[in-house]
Amino acid sequence: MSINWFPGHMHKARKEIAEVMPQVDIIIEMLDARIPFSSENPLVPQLRGNTPCIKVLNKADLADPLLTARWVEHFEQQAGVKAIPISQQNPEQIRALLQLCNTMLPERNLDIRAARAMIMGIPNVGKSTLINTLAGRTIAKTGNEAGVTKMQQRIKLDNNVILTDTPGFLWPKLNPPTCGYRLAVTGAIKDTVFDYADIAMFAADYLLQAYPGAVMQRFGLTEQPENDLALMDAIGVKRGAMRKGGVVDLEKAGSILITELRAGNLGPVTLETPEMVSAELTAAKAEEAAKAKEKAEREAERKRKAQRKYR
Repeated sequence: MSINWFPGHMHKARKEIAEVMPQVDIIIEMLDARIPFSSENPLVPQLRGNTPCIKVLNKADLADPLLTARWVEHFEQQAGVKAIPISQQNPEQIRALLQLCNTMLPERNLDIRAARAMIMGIPNVGKSTLINTLAGRTIAKTGNEAGVTKMQQRIKLDNNVILTDTPGFLWPKLNPPTCGYRLAVTGAIKDTVFDYADIAMFAADYLLQAYPGAVMQRFGLTEQPENDLALMDAIGVKRGAMRKGGVVDLEKAGSILITELRAGNLGPVTLETPEMVSAELTAAKAEEAAKAKEKAEREAERKRKAQRKYR
């Protein structure tokens, strides 16, 4: 599945962020702890340059804690990057971000000028909720829907920090393609862009490999399904997602699975590991190289034919 979701307001947001970036002291990049790589916007490194960055793995309460620790270690191998997992059920954990901002900028005289932070992240990653917690009041509009924030806004916070909020935006091309599935599964992409049966099959296949016990317990299964389709059929039967003639409605069954997964009803689940992503990137790079080679060979053949034609 290829999802290229780059609405006009997101293109505008990217340009505005690039213009403001030189004035920013530190970046807070919000990630979804369930998909730390897929929710990491590849445009951010291009835009931030050497600006220090705090990668906030939000929704850590929904993610596998062992894998979250591995992702934190992975991110902190990057220069100028600090990674911390948070749960929005823990306000104190969130407010500690302000102190961390100042700690990462020790050379700044914060008595003279406030630290200027910018918060960035994909749609529906929880930026607005975090901002409201930091500010101690409702400033940013929240909603369980991708793309709620539409324009930049500056907010004065405690600890002498001025925060610039930015609209959540995705990137023009999702690579590797599996990122699109994971973003859809967690709700970062609007549900109107895909069908539940498609992404639910992807989720079912992964869950059977990584968390089979959690799936069986949640849906009351006594035997582990052999594959993704068998799991979807089992969910449809258990939850009554049936069509006439006793056929499982895969769209409804898929909606049930995705809803349960997003709500955390399957327990803590992380949909990718550093090793998995590394392998996917290697495979995607090889595929792109093969396509480029094939294209070059076709172009060379076209030129040879053209030359023979005019001899």
